[in-house]
Amino acid sequence: MSHRSPASDLAVLFAALACVFSGTFRVLAVEPGLTAAPEGSRALFNGKDLTGWRGMGTENPYQLAAKSPEAQAAFFAKNQPGIDAHWKVVDGVLVNDGQGPYLTTIDDFGDIELWVDYKTVPKADSGIYLRATPQVQIWDSTETAKFKIGANKGSGGLWNNSPGAPGKDPLVLADKPFGEWNRFRIVQVGARTTVWLNDKLVVDNAIMENYWDRKKPLLRRGPIQLQTHGGEICWRNVMVREIGSEEANRWLRDHAGEGFEPVFNGTDLAGWAGATDNYEVVDGAIRCKPGKGGTLHTTEEYGDFVARLEFRLPPGGNNGLAIRYPGSGDTAYTGMCELQVLDSEHPKYEKLDARQYHGSVYGVVAAERGYLRPTGEWNEQEVTVKGSRIKVELNGSVILDADVAAVKDFMGGKPHPGVNRTSGFFGFAGHGDAVEFRNVAIKRLD
Repeated sequence: MSHRSPASDLAVLFAALACVFSGTFRVLAVEPGLTAAPEGSRALFNGKDLTGWRGMGTENPYQLAAKSPEAQAAFFAKNQPGIDAHWKVVDGVLVNDGQGPYLTTIDDFGDIELWVDYKTVPKADSGIYLRATPQVQIWDSTETAKFKIGANKGSGGLWNNSPGAPGKDPLVLADKPFGEWNRFRIVQVGARTTVWLNDKLVVDNAIMENYWDRKKPLLRRGPIQLQTHGGEICWRNVMVREIGSEEANRWLRDHAGEGFEPVFNGTDLAGWAGATDNYEVVDGAIRCKPGKGGTLHTTEEYGDFVARLEFRLPPGGNNGLAIRYPGSGDTAYTGMCELQVLDSEHPKYEKLDARQYHGSVYGVVAAERGYLRPTGEWNEQEVTVKGSRIKVELNGSVILDADVAAVKDFMGGKPHPGVNRTSGFFGFAGHGDAVEFRNVAIKRLD
C-alpha cells in the first residue's frame, strides 16, 4: 500500500486514514468522499466511535433469535473484546486489521438503500452482510490464486448465491486500484438486490439467496455487517435509507421487465366478467364489496403467464387469485388452483392448515409466512404459472415455488380435479371482505 502526499494547502481537506500494519498505524491520504447523508438517509457510522455497532461473525440468525434475551446479551458481550482489539476509529475512518468479529449494526433493516465506501489492500477478502446474510463480495480482483472462484470478475457480486444464479458474479469489473476509495450503492427490496460499484451496475435486481436455508426466502429483516476476512480494510460514509412500502412496490414494478399488459384500466371493470356486481372500482382499485364475493375474472384466457398486481387487505381480509379458472365452480377446485390472499396474522386465522395462509396454493402447497406488509399497506405480488409449476413472489421475496402436479396429499384428503388444467381465466375469488387490487398486469409466456 503506497503513501500519498497531498499539497499542504489541501491537507486540511483530507482526513487521515489509518490501516493496521505490523501492529502499528500508518497514515494514508483520504480522497474527498460523500460527506453528507443523502436525503432521507442516516449515518450508521458517526465518524467518532462505534456507537450503534456490536460484534458478530457468520452467525445463524435463526439460532441466535431462538436464544433468550439474557443469552443474546451474553453472546454479544463475549464478542466485544474482539471489537475493541481489532476495530479503531482514526480521523473519521473505520479501520480494521483483518481480524476479529464483524462490525454489526444493533438495528435491524429490511428494504434499504445503502452507501458504503471502502479501501483495502492486496489479497484482502471482505464483504457486506445484509440481514445477517453473506454477502456482497469484496476482494482482490488481481489475486490469480482466487481466479478459479471468481476473483478476476471483481467485487460486488452476491458471492454466496448458488453457482450460475443471477447476481453470483458481477456484471462488470468495477474495482478501483489499491490505494483508492471504492463506493457501493446497494438497493435491496425483499430479496431483490441491486448493486453499483463505483457507479457501475454490477448486480441487477437479483434475488439474494438465504445462505442459512436455501429453501426459504431471505430473512425479512436483519443487521448490516462489515466483514473482516484476513486483510486490512478501511470504511467510511456508511449510510442507509429505509425504503417505505409504496416506494418498494414502485421499485419492484419498475424492475419487473418488459412484456406486461394491463388487464385493469383503473376506471371500470371493462375486460372482466363473472361476479361483476359484487366488485367495484374505488380510487383506481378493484374492491370486493363488503359482504359480497364470488369470482371476478378476465375475459381472456391464459396458459403460461406472469401476473403482477398490488393488493391491500383490511384486518382479517380474505380473498384469492383464481388461476386458470374455467369460468364456473369453486376456484380452488375447478381451476388449476386458488392462491390465497389473506391477512394471515389475524387472530381468527390462528389455527388454519398451513396450506390456507397467504400465498399458498389453497389446500395443496403451503407458502412461507411472515412476508406480508402490515394490514392497510399495499403489497406487491408476482405470480408465475408455467406448466404445472407456480411461483409466488411477495414484496420481492419468493414465498412459494412448487410443482402442483407432483402433490398427492391434499388438505382434508379432498382432491383438486382442476390442478392439471393448462389454461383458463385469471381473477379474484372474493369471500365477503373489502380486499383491493390495483396495477394488475399480465405477461403471456406461451
